[in-house]
Amino acid sequence: MLYFIEESLNLMLSPARQSSRVIKSLIKEMPHSGFSDQWVNTLNAWVTVFEEFSGIHEKPKWNIHETQIDGIRYLVEDQVVLKRAYCQLVHFKKLNCEKSLPRLFIIAPYSGHYSTLLRQTVETFLPHHDVYITDWLNCKQIPLASDLFNLNDFIDYLVDFMHFLGTGTHVLAVCQPTVAALAATAIMADWGDRCQPKSLTLIAGPIDARQNPTVVNQFAIEHDLGWFEKNLIQIVPPPNLGAGRKVYPGFIQLNSFMAMNPERHLQSIESMFESLVEGNDEDAEKKKDFYDEYLSVMDLTAEFYLQTIDQVFLKFSLAKGEMMSRWHRVDTAHIKKTHLLVIEGEKDDICGIGQTQAALQITNNLPDHFKDYLLVPNIGHYGTFNGRIFREQIAPKITQFIHSIEN
Repeated sequence: MLYFIEESLNLMLSPARQSSRVIKSLIKEMPHSGFSDQWVNTLNAWVTVFEEFSGIHEKPKWNIHETQIDGIRYLVEDQVVLKRAYCQLVHFKKLNCEKSLPRLFIIAPYSGHYSTLLRQTVETFLPHHDVYITDWLNCKQIPLASDLFNLNDFIDYLVDFMHFLGTGTHVLAVCQPTVAALAATAIMADWGDRCQPKSLTLIAGPIDARQNPTVVNQFAIEHDLGWFEKNLIQIVPPPNLGAGRKVYPGFIQLNSFMAMNPERHLQSIESMFESLVEGNDEDAEKKKDFYDEYLSVMDLTAEFYLQTIDQVFLKFSLAKGEMMSRWHRVDTAHIKKTHLLVIEGEKDDICGIGQTQAALQITNNLPDHFKDYLLVPNIGHYGTFNGRIFREQIAPKITQFIHSIEN
């Protein structure tokens, strides 16, 4: 019912959004007269903010078209090189570039936002790496006849992708998929798989959510699995291709994220409005670009969401050595060859300090000189993979870590 109400509201607001677009078009054609600029800018600010926050945002494009290596500019194309029902593997191919760079496989979160949330992450690594990324698909557009997709399937996908990429691949997992990435590495190590990662970098993920629990962790602990299924799982309504599918809707996840920091979002929206009124288009466009991405959300399959809650946030199965994936016991003690880098943010309010660091403790057969740890001062969760500190401190650390292994 909640999903149906959400879709109905979006349809009801559609004529108003269309009207706002017409008004914006008319504003662009109006001559500037000095006296009228203030009220024209104010009108433009109102309709822009309304349009931005009143409708469904489609999946953003990658919009990564070039990079520079040693001062030489190369065009970049994002190419789908492997496709599965719920995810496609995207390669950012540098055209006419013959330089050999370490292969970096980025595992984006399957947690409500599209993988394009890591656009800056990709851009930052392109000059130094041959970059691939998981591009998750919105399951509300995947027909119900498709196979189910749970946490075990997620791990299977990662193993599948690493087999496709071959030996010598360096893996980077951001936030939620750190658990699946470490589990896949342990399973492949148990097999003696030659395609197990050469290195694994884990950024701000819940390897052991018992450590320094945040508000998010505490909320999970205070509710049993049945509560999540009863209150958060919805059925996709027609006319979506996935009609009838049980999902954890993206709009619920988005509302939860925004509710964590309502004052910050209100200040940001007010700042965007003021920039538009003042005619500071560059500043307003930066904030609009952020919300174009932030408000673009996708649904998760119910089976994946519920299994993740159960295994990661209620039972802490990986950290306790009790996790099972298919018929495999996930034993991180099998990891003996993969270099491991763990990165956490000091002010992360989603994944507390120590939750990712736990990976260093449970890989007890991995030599200490294969392990490294970075705690970054004064940054929150988003800053561990985006922003100035990521570009200037975190990404260079990861690149240095990978190149030290290559050399």
